[in-house]
Amino acid sequence: MSKCALILAGGEGKRMKSLKPKTLCEVLSKPMLQWVIDAVKGAGIDKICVIKGFAKEYIDEYLKTLSYPVETAYQAERLGTGHAVMMAKDFLKENKGSVVILGGDAPFMDADTIKNAYDEHLKTDAQATVISALIDDPQGYGRITREADGSLKAIVEQKDADEETLQIKEINSGGYWFDTEGLLSVLDRITSDNNAKEYYLPDALKLLIADGKRVSVYVAENPDTVLGANDPEQLKGLEEIAKAKGYGV
Repeated sequence: MSKCALILAGGEGKRMKSLKPKTLCEVLSKPMLQWVIDAVKGAGIDKICVIKGFAKEYIDEYLKTLSYPVETAYQAERLGTGHAVMMAKDFLKENKGSVVILGGDAPFMDADTIKNAYDEHLKTDAQATVISALIDDPQGYGRITREADGSLKAIVEQKDADEETLQIKEINSGGYWFDTEGLLSVLDRITSDNNAKEYYLPDALKLLIADGKRVSVYVAENPDTVLGANDPEQLKGLEEIAKAKGYGV
């Protein structure tokens, strides 16, 4: 079956004190975006679209240096992850099959996790599959709640979670596989009816579940797949982890 990838890379580098998009900040002298592209390529996916936003010219210039083609879509206004994916509708329509959607600022998402999540996606005949991770300190992350059969019930954000849900250590990595047709069937139904007035990609999962479709969950063997950085201190932390664990070697 045909596979493609969307990588979300529209965020600012303001807290990084950088004029460039956050995803071009480097871990071990390699942009976080390149780490994610390498993982996607390593998973055997060659059709890639990077969704750019803030300082998009830097993304364009960087992608020109690569020896293989990477498409882009432009999110002029940063109105959430769901809105970012809406900007790539033409790419999705041209690449039917399955699409993996990943954040461009999670450098330790690896090829094995992407491949294994895809296998789970196919095996369970799901319309979407969430990549989750089990971590000791889930503070700040959306928690995974499941149905009795193991499928996704909901992703409950920290601020919406009751005491029982806050005890859950399985969290959303922000990476997803979707059946492309299924995603397109709900994409335009995502609304911005929330405090931030943004369109959230996890709402696509809610809509699929409401339509009676199965959404599966794959637990990443490596919990570092969820790690990202929002400031220089966190970036330094990623650098230390990469050195200690031999990532990127």
